[in-house]
Parts: sequence; structure tokens; C-alpha cells
Amino acid sequence: MNKGAILIISGPSGCGKSTLTKELLRVIPNLYFSISTTTRAIRQGEQDGVHYHFVSEQEFLQQVQEGKFLEWAQVHNNYYGTALEPITRALEQDKLVLFDVDVQGHRDIKEHFGDVAKSVFITTKNKDVLKNRLQSRQTDDEHTIEFRLIQAYEEMQHLHTFDYLLINDDITQAKEAITAIAQSLLYRNTWHNEDLLQNWIKL
Repeated sequence: MNKGAILIISGPSGCGKSTLTKELLRVIPNLYFSISTTTRAIRQGEQDGVHYHFVSEQEFLQQVQEGKFLEWAQVHNNYYGTALEPITRALEQDKLVLFDVDVQGHRDIKEHFGDVAKSVFITTKNKDVLKNRLQSRQTDDEHTIEFRLIQAYEEMQHLHTFDYLLINDDITQAKEAITAIAQSLLYRNTWHNEDLLQNWIKL
């Protein structure tokens, strides 16, 4: 596959992935954000088809059987998956496809797409900062927060499998860094653009 590019972002809950995703959607015009399918309950302020595709467990497992997911996993007793067809279509349109997935999803996407996919692991400078952010969101009880911190530690063990590490200590700098990475993938892809090469040859 020589069209499009893929950027995978991953990291623990509370590291700032959503904020950085919104920034990329704002500044990168040729970007397609992969919307995951999930069985978890919709939260206040979320919209179906915007934040997630919300489905029942039965519907999700049916799509698994039909081979419609690029990757899927069970997280916190809920299922999450990435539909393959819209990803393929976006790449054919020469877009930068953005994924927000866990470390298992990262591995699966890398295995499927190879060098087309580059990845960034986003985290905080230490566990205390992450805990404070989770508490300030006021969406989880203390038991859930402790569980998320344990999961964050487990995710950190996979740092070496990512192409980039981004410490989200300063949100302005983090936005600049993730934008630079995304733009570099688009620029890199132009070197493989056959139409551009053919136009030069005709001259």
C-alpha cells in the first residue's frame, strides 16, 4: 500500500489523548480519525457516530464473526473495535488516518499495515500527575482510578514498541509536538506519490 499514512496514538487514561486528537483534527485538513465501535454505555456529552459507534454486545460479536474489525479487544468489561472498511477507504483517498487505541490495538495495527503506520505513546512525567488528572475529571471513583493506574503501569511496559514517546507535561508543547509528527508523515508520503513523479517526468 503506497497511499495515505497512519498515526497511532496510545497512552493511559488521563494522559491527554483526547485534547491532542482535537488539536490534530483542527490543524490537519487531510486527516481521518478512526471512530471506534464499543459496547460500553454512552456518557453524558457523547454522541453516537462522533465519539464512538455505540452497539450492543450481540451486534459487536456479530461484526467480529463477520471479520469487519481490524482489531478488537475487551477492556474494563466492555468491547472496543476498529472497523476496517473506512480505514481502507481513507488510505485510498491519500489521507492521514489517526487511531486512538490501547497497546494491543497498536500491535495489531502495526502487524496489519507495517511501515505505513507510525505510533506515539503519550504519558505524564510520573504516576502522581496522572492520578491528579484522573481525580480532577471527577468521572471515576477511587477504585476505578487505582485500577487505571495499574493498567497505566502495564501499558508503560510497551514503550519500546512505539516510534515516539511524548511526555504531556505542557499542553502547548505537546500540541506542537504531535502536530509536527503528523505533518512529517504527510510530507514523507509525498515522496511516494506516483502522480507527482509522473508530472515531473512529463516536464
